[in-house]
Amino acid sequence: MHQGIDLGSACVILITIAAACMTTLPAHGASAEEAVKVVQHPATSSKNNHYASNRSPLIPNPLIKLPVGSIRPEGWLRTQLELEAEGFSGRLTEISPWCNYESNAWVDVNTSKPGGWEEMPYWLKGYADLGYILQDQRIISEAQKWIDAILASQRPDGYFGPKENWEKRDLWPNMIALYALRSHYEATGDKRVLPFMTNYFKWQMTIPLEDFLPGSWQKVRGGDSLDSIYWLYNRTGDDWLLDLGRLTHERTIDWSGTIANWHGVNFCQGFREPAQYYQQAKDPRYLNATERNYDKMMDLYGQVPGGMFGADENAREGYTGPRQAAETCSMTEIMYSHEMLTCITGDPVWADRCEDVAFNSLPASMTPDLKGLHYLTAPNMIQLDGESKSPMIQNGGDMLSFNPHSYRCCQHNAAFGWPYYAEHLWMATQDNGLAAVLYAASSVKAKVGDGTTVQFTETTDYPFDEKITFKLSTPKSVKFPFLMRIPGWCSEPKVSINGKPVTIPADASGWIVINRTWEDGDTVYLELPMSIEVKVWEKNKNSVSVYRGPLAYSLKIGERWEKYGGTDNWPAFEVFPTTPWNYGLIIDQADPAASFDVIKWRKKLADQPFTPENAPVTIIAKGKRIPEWKQEDNGLVGEIIQSPVKSDELVEEITLIPMGCARLRISAFPRIDN
Repeated sequence: MHQGIDLGSACVILITIAAACMTTLPAHGASAEEAVKVVQHPATSSKNNHYASNRSPLIPNPLIKLPVGSIRPEGWLRTQLELEAEGFSGRLTEISPWCNYESNAWVDVNTSKPGGWEEMPYWLKGYADLGYILQDQRIISEAQKWIDAILASQRPDGYFGPKENWEKRDLWPNMIALYALRSHYEATGDKRVLPFMTNYFKWQMTIPLEDFLPGSWQKVRGGDSLDSIYWLYNRTGDDWLLDLGRLTHERTIDWSGTIANWHGVNFCQGFREPAQYYQQAKDPRYLNATERNYDKMMDLYGQVPGGMFGADENAREGYTGPRQAAETCSMTEIMYSHEMLTCITGDPVWADRCEDVAFNSLPASMTPDLKGLHYLTAPNMIQLDGESKSPMIQNGGDMLSFNPHSYRCCQHNAAFGWPYYAEHLWMATQDNGLAAVLYAASSVKAKVGDGTTVQFTETTDYPFDEKITFKLSTPKSVKFPFLMRIPGWCSEPKVSINGKPVTIPADASGWIVINRTWEDGDTVYLELPMSIEVKVWEKNKNSVSVYRGPLAYSLKIGERWEKYGGTDNWPAFEVFPTTPWNYGLIIDQADPAASFDVIKWRKKLADQPFTPENAPVTIIAKGKRIPEWKQEDNGLVGEIIQSPVKSDELVEEITLIPMGCARLRISAFPRIDN
């Protein structure tokens, strides 16, 4: 049987300044200058002339985030954003007491009004970007009010925000607010932002060391501040910002030496901090520390499908199985960490990891209409009710039902998950090129080569389909490199340029680079063949999961949705199973993939594919029920049983659907002893 990805193996990321090529191959019928090659990392030997990237002495970042608004998502991803705009994230001013403009301490900073901590900036960080991406004037206007209030709150000493935070020297809420200001600057060029951030960071330089980033979230999550310090330095070149960067790293909890905190969201934000500081320190040991943090957490608590790890508040010894859940906050934060690390390293593995979470875990954390969410989502969960599941789930109370009015931190922080994902679909490269990083139907306008603004239109139903087409619009001939990521699960990518196939070496990994003089209408076709892989989670009782390309698959379980609270516009739901769930899979040990039949039954992708009814690709498997695997009295799925399992039940044909489509799900299965 194929083994699962060994997430605990050590991995040293080496970034070469010249990005050494694996091979260089001309396209059939192409000229010598239209060479195609495969590289491990995008080139960093030159400097992008069009977009702000790492200034010296920071190490060049191989990939450069484009300004918000450069990318227009289409297809299923646009649907998620549009649903979000009319869902709870887009309407939190109607729901959340922490987003009431008239009674909020971020607006009236010298009073003790409510809403003055993390909730509003959490929400605004995603809400404003959502408006800029969709060009939704309602959202843009609403976000502008809050941004203007933040900009007007700066004190003469440089501090900004609620008085209570200033008195406590709590910088954590401001770290979040700066993300909203950064996006606002990218979208509008507002000249107030850079001086505002400069004055704020100058104030930080006056704080005595013993008072700088003391305990609580700010000390654990100092990497969020470091991100904004480097962002500002890359735009102003003020050398003292690098001194502040060093101090911020030194005063942040020590992620370089170990996993410094086992709280789920803290880890998702904090594990990347050493790699962020690597840009300044230039010591690869910091880069390795981030990879070590990730590997260790996943080795201990992430031996499950979906890209997350079990931390239903904290990762706890003995609570490692597939019924242990992750916060919705954790999903959005680790996606951003993966997106950031893709930029810093140029290593496509981080984009692979981001897709794993985005496709398989995040969709099921919310209702299909994005009008409700729950606090926790697990790979195996068979009933979403409001009853306490403690101590199997760390927190008591309702953690699993869908409710737009609850789950205070996740309710606000979930807003940035899909917008940030959309902003990282495409990135610029240091050699004035453009890279397709995360695949989704979209278009991008960007400056390339000699400064010509071009547009690529990407047409695809990925991740449900293997085919991707890129069509270029350009006002004139222009030479630049175009990069396409090779996902780690794909061993035989296929490429053609204007209908002429290009030979890609077997088992190629990294990035496909097409460096040519481009003409209007040029078309690149990319195919990423998806095969079935059975992953074995040896540390979770040899349970197995089924992947096809980037998608994990779950048992299709009938769902009964029952409204139990909320309002007519914003209802709260519990979800109960209507069909059996306690199946083990029958798998051909010699040829696991032969145990499954893939069915693509939709000619056209549904606008919202992440539902059981709209699943674009299903897999037919064979299984047997396991009578001793039962639901516990509190409604939680029973702990998974050691594989292989003997069962005298009848062999049944069962349907698997993409994990992201399944709110009720069994995604890690026992294997039947056959």
